[in-house]
Formats: sequence, structure tokens, C-alpha cells
Amino acid sequence: MKFQHSKRRCSVLLRSSVVVLATLAALSTTLPAMAAPPVAAVPTGPVLDRIRQTGKILIAHRESSLPFSYLDADKKPMGYAVDLCLKLAEAVRKRLEIKAIAPEFVLVTAGNRIQMVVDGKADLECGSTTNNAERRQKVAFTIPHYITGARYMVLADSPIAELPMFEGKKLVSTKGTTPLKEVDRANRERLLRITILEAPEHAKAMQMVLAGEADGFVMDDVLLYGLISSSADPGKLKVVGKFLTIEPLAIMMRKDDPEFKKICDEEMKRLILSREAYAIYDRWFNKPIPPKNLPLNLPMNYLLRDFWKYPSDQVPG
Repeated sequence: MKFQHSKRRCSVLLRSSVVVLATLAALSTTLPAMAAPPVAAVPTGPVLDRIRQTGKILIAHRESSLPFSYLDADKKPMGYAVDLCLKLAEAVRKRLEIKAIAPEFVLVTAGNRIQMVVDGKADLECGSTTNNAERRQKVAFTIPHYITGARYMVLADSPIAELPMFEGKKLVSTKGTTPLKEVDRANRERLLRITILEAPEHAKAMQMVLAGEADGFVMDDVLLYGLISSSADPGKLKVVGKFLTIEPLAIMMRKDDPEFKKICDEEMKRLILSREAYAIYDRWFNKPIPPKNLPLNLPMNYLLRDFWKYPSDQVPG
């Protein structure tokens, strides 16, 4: 009896062991798969698909938006926004898992930059473009890289100090810019009788002031300082007045590729939170830059400093 009982007990133990071993074997094949992190799919979209196929990214730049985006003596694009765009391009390359990405630079103006992005002729517009509600109906923007406001460039000996003092005079701005629209609105609302002139580019507007064709040039103050510093005789011009507008400047892109925008937003956040963006800012605003190898001496203002504490593409207006 004892022998039969022991035999039955061994049989039960054997069957139990087999079940346990089978279970462990099954788990050994499934657990690694369960434990392994999911492999992120390579993102797709109209812009990303073309970049993957061609190995090129189209970077739009300006001619004279110093220090954001301008041409050096050899007609090579350079500037604060251009440097940031090259960082975004590298982030796109990594995310698409391609060996190389070639920036193809495209010259744009204030008047055609939005349409160039809408038409797919530029993937990133790297300049001094304001992110506002009107433009967001057509294009998308990443996190602002600068926050400024429109003021006035006048001759150094001009008595003009504020917008009302332009009454009955000529004021120029660059075609397709928000300062042009705002000064036109203020002129009509306040009945100032200012003659509003349009210039194709910032450098031309400055020349109009120097030549006496306009009494002032209204534009983002940081651009005015940059133009003055690069002019033949900086002592002939000055910047005056209170802010007419508040302008969050950001890199512009198409609206129909959210995955492309997501990569750019994530890289901008990384650059800001790692403080790499601060070093890029310092290079272009506080250290000597071409063409004269002189510094602008423009420390980061409180508006941008506070905004970068919690970086976001959400801006008022």
C-alpha cells in the first residue's frame, strides 16, 4: 500500500513538474518581448516623406534680417534663426533614421515667405517672422526664439521720439510685416495723417531714412539695432519710441505635417531646457558677428527669459 501511495504521489509530482516547466518555458519566450520597450515607428507626413526620399530639407532665409537671418560677404546664409534651424534639421535626420540630411537654402522676402511655406517650397522659414493668429490660419510655428516689439529708426539728429510726432510725415516699413499693418491701423484710428510707405526689404527701408525719403522706419527693434550696427555709419541713426507691438518671433512651417512639427517642437524644447539655445543666443546677440565683427550687446530681455521657463508654441494673439 505504501508503495502504491508513493507511486501515485510521484506521478502527481511529475505531472506538476511538467506543467511548471512548460509554463516557465512559455514565459521565457514571452517575457522578453513583454519587457522590451516598444520600437517607435518612423514618423511620416508630406514633409517628412519628401525629406526621407530626397535627403534634403528646404531652409528659407532672409537677405538682411540681422542677426536672425542674413547673407555674409560670400552670400552664405547665417544668423541666430539659421543656426536653430540647422539644429532642427539634425533632429529630423535622427528621427527619420537616415544617414545624412542636406540643407538646401531658399531666399525669401517678407512679402513671399508665407506663400513659399504654404506651397511647399520651404520646409522651415528661418528668419524673424511673427507668430500671430492671422498667420496661423495658413501656417504653423514652433516655440518662439525671440520676443520683441516694433519701434522707430530715425536719423540721429531727429526730434521725433514717439508715433504721434510722425504726424504729417513719412514713415516706412517692410512689405508683408506686422509692424506695417499695425502702424497703418494706428494711423487711421488716431487720424495722424502719416504717409505710410512700403519697402521690399529691411535694408532698403533703412536707406530710405538715410536718403531723406522717409522720416522713420518702423520695425522690430532688434532688427533696427542689427541694421544700424551693420551700416556704414552707425552714428547717423538711432532707435526711439515705446513698443507699438509685441512680436513673438518663431520658425515657420507647413500646417499639414503634425509629425514634422512635433519633432521641431521637441528639439526646440530640448535646446531651451538644456540651455544650448542660450549659448546660441549669446553668440549672435552679445559677441562679435559679421559683417563688421561687432557685438550687438543685446542681453536676453525679460519677455523671452520668462517665456522660456515654460517653453510652448502657444502665444497670445
